[in-house]
Amino acid sequence: MKWLDHKLRDWRIDVALAEVPAGARLLDVGCHDALLLERAPRAARRTGVDPLLDPLLDPGDARARADGIELVRAALPGPLPFPDASFDCVTLLAVLEHLADPAACARELARVLAPGGRVVLTVPTALVDSILDVLRALRILDGMQLEEHHGYDAARTPVVFAQAGFTEVLHRRFELGLNHLWVFEKPRGGRE
Repeated sequence: MKWLDHKLRDWRIDVALAEVPAGARLLDVGCHDALLLERAPRAARRTGVDPLLDPLLDPGDARARADGIELVRAALPGPLPFPDASFDCVTLLAVLEHLADPAACARELARVLAPGGRVVLTVPTALVDSILDVLRALRILDGMQLEEHHGYDAARTPVVFAQAGFTEVLHRRFELGLNHLWVFEKPRGGRE
């Protein structure tokens, strides 16, 4: 990754971590190198999943690090190798647009989240792909896995999560309006 890739990733992490409750059991989906988890010491439990983790791990296998972070080789839409209601917060930073079935992802996150739990996610606008193509051609950034965006329209995000039973509690743009931050909550049960 180049300097700009790191800066944009750091910006996403900072924006997302501001929405992670202290003491949460945190799952970071698409954790890559676990940087978000390393920067979340307030979390009671820090778990990351990524399909590209240590190739020596079989899918579903976990590895605990010395700093208490647990890494699991797994991919969405799942099923994820966790019992129902295992987490209080799930983060997905620049992940949803890479998934072939975002609706199945939202349903699986609803399963692993405890009632009242939240999903914190970022999704780039459609314009980002064109901008990143130019910046990649100029060798200013690497723009990881742009070819995997599946033409995802960020405007679908609230519908996808509402259909999985979530309530939208926050939406705002950042990174000069080129990225979306959403926070969705799973109802606590009963009537909301």
